[in-house]
Amino acid sequence: MCNGSIADILSRNRKTRRAGRQRQARGESGPESLSIPNLITLARIFLVPVVVWAIAAGQMQAAFLLFLAAAISDAIDGFLAKRFGMKTELGAYLDPLADKVMIVSIYVTLGITAVIPLWIVILVVSRDFMIVGGIILSWLVDRPVAIRPHIVSKLNTAAQIIFACLVLASRGYEFDAEPVLTLVMALVAVLTLLSVGFYLGEWMRHMNSAEAGR
Repeated sequence: MCNGSIADILSRNRKTRRAGRQRQARGESGPESLSIPNLITLARIFLVPVVVWAIAAGQMQAAFLLFLAAAISDAIDGFLAKRFGMKTELGAYLDPLADKVMIVSIYVTLGITAVIPLWIVILVVSRDFMIVGGIILSWLVDRPVAIRPHIVSKLNTAAQIIFACLVLASRGYEFDAEPVLTLVMALVAVLTLLSVGFYLGEWMRHMNSAEAGR
């Protein structure tokens, strides 16, 4: 689940398309779209409203266990896809998308129920909207940008997951997670801002180079 970012969605899709073209060139058939890893990923997406309901109903222990199950399923479908050659173009979209939908939904629900501060929710969600907006804008002006996942983005996603786990676990099992909780939340904020800065810098360099090349 730590690779659940907008850049990963685009990067994995490019790699899967490339692999698909190579299989076609060799006369090989690719794996079925509804493979076992993809079915597991779909199950993780269907799990999102259940997790949201559990948080809204105050069932934090159930929400934590469901979130943990989602993380384990993410590791399983990733292993199956790589180990048994079950990677598909559909999976390249679904897997990181499922991770992102799960994380954003949990943060928004925790914010609405006043479990975590609204500012961290706004920061996390705004980052994704900014990245998607920049990609769409580059397409609209006919200068599509190739966003690549970088280490800061991966660390940011990992920190977001750890923070959500700590919040759900501490509420569900009624233990005091301070000051670790505050420190991890601060780390999420810093890494989110750094990630925005990296992507914004890449986007501006691309747009300027595209303008100079015309």
